[in-house]
Amino acid sequence: MREPPSIDAWGGGGFRVSGLWRPASLLILDDQPRNWRPAYLDDLTLEDFADVFAAGLETSEFILLGTGAAAALPSRAVRDAVKTAGFGFEFMASASAARLHNVLVSEGRRFATALIAV
Repeated sequence: MREPPSIDAWGGGGFRVSGLWRPASLLILDDQPRNWRPAYLDDLTLEDFADVFAAGLETSEFILLGTGAAAALPSRAVRDAVKTAGFGFEFMASASAARLHNVLVSEGRRFATALIAV
């Protein structure tokens, strides 16, 4: 049975995920949280999504991206690569994305959550 992690808190440069503090940006893929490289939206590259792309659409129907403290538009290159790979792509401030993550997992949705730390 699936037990997707919840995002319990954010701020101070990280996230509390299912009760455990993670002091960095965060990627949750196939219900497994891990540290994620980009510290700022301007740092985001196509390589940062390599694991999501490799896992494929069977694991994630879309990518939920938290862009940091404020909602912002990812680069055209990133948006185009996600679209070409066949994934849906939603982006918003990381706090909003963390809240939406919890709603979507409660509905049983399968997606990748990528949050830049705030």
